[in-house]
Amino acid sequence: MQGRVGDRIVIRNTHLGEPVRDGEIIEVQHEDGSPPYLVRWSDNGHESLFFPGPDAYVAHS
Repeated sequence: MQGRVGDRIVIRNTHLGEPVRDGEIIEVQHEDGSPPYLVRWSDNGHESLFFPGPDAYVAHS
């Protein structure tokens, strides 16, 4: 997985009826674009360091 500042992280729901969660990458920790990422989540504006799992993908801007 590779991301850039401005890309979106999307987490697919794993349970029926759960919403998809997404956020904007605001900082990339490694020059090659690999995780972790500092993400601002769209649902609550919280910023957190995020290590994506297999249910997440990067939507490039």
